[in-house]
Amino acid sequence: MNSMVPDHLQPSLRALEQAIYSHDLWHKDLLRTIVCRLPIDQRDLAGDAARQCRFGQWYYETAPRELRRLEGFEAMETEHRHLHDVAARLLRAVASDEPVRTSDYDEFANARDRLLLQLQTLKAQIEEMLYNRDPLTGAETRTQMLPALRDLHSMAERKVLDCSIAIMDLDHFKRVNDRFGHQAGDRVLAAAVTRVRDLLRPYDKVFRYGGEEFLILMPNTEIGVARDVIERIRMHLANTPLTHQGSDSITVTASFGLCALNTEDSVEESIRHADMAMYAAKKGGRNCSVTWTPEIAGRAGDTPDDPPTSPLT
Repeated sequence: MNSMVPDHLQPSLRALEQAIYSHDLWHKDLLRTIVCRLPIDQRDLAGDAARQCRFGQWYYETAPRELRRLEGFEAMETEHRHLHDVAARLLRAVASDEPVRTSDYDEFANARDRLLLQLQTLKAQIEEMLYNRDPLTGAETRTQMLPALRDLHSMAERKVLDCSIAIMDLDHFKRVNDRFGHQAGDRVLAAAVTRVRDLLRPYDKVFRYGGEEFLILMPNTEIGVARDVIERIRMHLANTPLTHQGSDSITVTASFGLCALNTEDSVEESIRHADMAMYAAKKGGRNCSVTWTPEIAGRAGDTPDDPPTSPLT
């Protein structure tokens, strides 16, 4: 799963909007050349025309690294190259004083539409991340969490798919802030979300549930598979530094509580079960995962070492 550092969202969006504007100018100039039979820009006939236009220069040379990580960025290259190949075919017809074939023009128009669709989809993806994500970590916000879970709960009730959730809490996170400072702690939170999302599927979601607590939503995943996924995430966090402060590497472990999105329980009850399982993991020594069972409720009266997250509103 690709992700983008929140601080870079706005500049990346502006860069993409400028690239779209440059492409629009190229398209208008090309049509004007064809219709008015103007002198042809020889760069549009070159074998590497897709690299020479202003959009191509941006795509290959100056596009932000964060944009390149997003799904859909690489897919634009094929469509953009094809668009220039067909454009060159149209321009060669104009240069030879031949009529432009309807099939060639339709192919050009369709290629342009497909490229625009990819560009607008990428733009919408960034805007969604910008306006519906936690600004610190890039995780989806808590306000987005309940609607997403309720939609999947409804599908589970109709036997369309299984769904599992997990609550992740970073262990001893206060020690990170106390030792390295809150800025380092913020970097740890953001890096942890990035690592988790990289180990999930594109349609899995990570929501910021509390300060250092996150809810992981895994659609179409039965609880046994979810347990394997969470164990892979847990071991990766425990064995890989998230960031550095000077010469010190900062590694954190996490405790996880898992629960199936049970159709016999409400969404809120399933979240509470995952939360209780997570506290059972805390009491079990941390850096482990616990799957909800009814027996855990019998131990729920034990006070966890860390204060609980405030209830959902």
